[in-house]
Amino acid sequence: MRQIWSFVFLLFSLTIQAQSWDSIKGSRLYLYGEGYGSTVDEADRQALSDLISKIAVNVSSVTNQSDNEKVSNGKLTSNSDFRSTIQTYSQATLTNTERIILKNEPDAHIGRWIKRSEVQKIFESRKFKISSLIEMAEKAENNLKIDDALRCYYWAYTLLRSLQNPNEMTTEDGKQLLSVWLPEKINNVLNNLSANYIKNDGSDAELSFTYNGKPVSSVDYTYFDGMGWSNIYSAKDGIGFLELPSSSTLKQYQIKYEFEYRGQAHIDPEIESVMNTIKSVPFKSAYINVKAKASNKSKTAEQAIEQMQQQATNTLQTLEQPENGSEKYARAMEQVSQAVRTRNYDAADELFSPEGLEVYKKLIKYGSARIVGKPIYKVYKDDKTIVGRGLQMVFSFKHGIRKAFVEDLVFTFGQDGKITNIAFGLGARAEKDILGKGVWAESARKAIMDFLENYKTAYALKRLDYIKTIFDDDAVIITGHIVKRPMVATHTYENNYDVKGGTIIKYNRQTKDQYIRNLARTFASNEFVNIRFANNDVIKMGKGGELYAIQIAQDYYSSRYGDKGYLFLMVDINDPEHPLIKVRTWQPNKDPKFGLYGPGDF
Repeated sequence: MRQIWSFVFLLFSLTIQAQSWDSIKGSRLYLYGEGYGSTVDEADRQALSDLISKIAVNVSSVTNQSDNEKVSNGKLTSNSDFRSTIQTYSQATLTNTERIILKNEPDAHIGRWIKRSEVQKIFESRKFKISSLIEMAEKAENNLKIDDALRCYYWAYTLLRSLQNPNEMTTEDGKQLLSVWLPEKINNVLNNLSANYIKNDGSDAELSFTYNGKPVSSVDYTYFDGMGWSNIYSAKDGIGFLELPSSSTLKQYQIKYEFEYRGQAHIDPEIESVMNTIKSVPFKSAYINVKAKASNKSKTAEQAIEQMQQQATNTLQTLEQPENGSEKYARAMEQVSQAVRTRNYDAADELFSPEGLEVYKKLIKYGSARIVGKPIYKVYKDDKTIVGRGLQMVFSFKHGIRKAFVEDLVFTFGQDGKITNIAFGLGARAEKDILGKGVWAESARKAIMDFLENYKTAYALKRLDYIKTIFDDDAVIITGHIVKRPMVATHTYENNYDVKGGTIIKYNRQTKDQYIRNLARTFASNEFVNIRFANNDVIKMGKGGELYAIQIAQDYYSSRYGDKGYLFLMVDINDPEHPLIKVRTWQPNKDPKFGLYGPGDF
């Protein structure tokens, strides 16, 4: 009897659903799609695709667009086929649809619908993202992070061109159309960039990169080496390099500033979808020629870079500089440099302690590693260690995201003069942010900088052994990543999802063991990992002795994935030689409700 009633109830439910579906199909208030398949998921995909096509037809009927694009009288006239463009909304942002199962598996029949009044919301979410990207670009430009500025401005411009009515959006003050302002802004940024030849070191050329006369924090570029265009290179703290063939006799260098960042677009499925649909916009000002000879501009730029570097290390000057024996440490660093230059790596083995040698072996296997420029060695001493700086290397990768990173090497020497560790430096701006905090003891500032340098390096060199030691066994670890597959339901923090402007972020709280296992898989599946820090904000906690909260902007790159966001670390450095991470969180943007994770949340 119970089974009979269950069957009757199911039949009744399906009848009611069918009647409801018929009313939806017959109403002018809705747009709908239907799908069939052997599984519910298959039928649902077809239903969503059918719904998307009807949304496209509906929008196209009121947006008269065709295949050409031009700027006329200060307004963008977009005449591209809007049906393909509307697909970019559905793939990433169509989260406000409803679903009904009209027939279950194995002959599934699914209905999808959306209120016509809800369609406009998919455009509004993209407008929000455009505004957010512009805000990020302006902050990056002010901080001389020209790579981030160009990327955000161009991505905002690309999203703008996919709007139903691109000429309706204006600047924040309402005085200019974004369709005019954004390309002008991109051109202005490119025109304010300057590249100048400094010197040659063998076949490698060293260049300075400035923005309005100030050394850039970062800018990306490619160059023509006489045979083809290079990977993307990153200039850091005003210095960039060109790796040229030994036979090169180029009198000038052709350089292209990166602004499109198509290879990074997979960071955001919505942006990637739009970039695959909307035609690229070329900017001639991205292409420059640099003469292979020094000039007055070269000298001025070089002086500006030296001044910036000096300001960044001024606080290190209070550390005692070894009066006797500095040359010994500089000589050791030069021997390492020569071993790498000649690729006779084993020649430097005797300079390292056992633990230092392990790091060195990982370092020389990190991509295609080369010494660049002519080092100017500086040696500093604190209570227990001696630190050497001044050597730069470039690491090139040719798979996945083709990228080359310039890193400042930091050598740590033990009491016996052996090199116990090599780390990647933070960069002039990040160092200044930390070392300039005069309210704390110098030992604390130095410990924080050492910790962040070792943290950054451990991820690059895939040092799981070290990473295990710096996380407390009971650490609070919240990770996040951008979900690539389209999501069709709206999620919230309660079930570990955050949806903002079409970008879907999945958050997970993990134990230390879970985090390490997942990190091991990440390391195994990627040719490289690289982390860049900027905009450090360090707060000393009121309890716990030397307990510090660090909020830091992080750029994360790997051969298969990349993202940009904010890292929060609560670090116990009561024992500077054995720092412990108590809390680690990541989020892509400031949350409108609570901002960034901070000490008050834990």
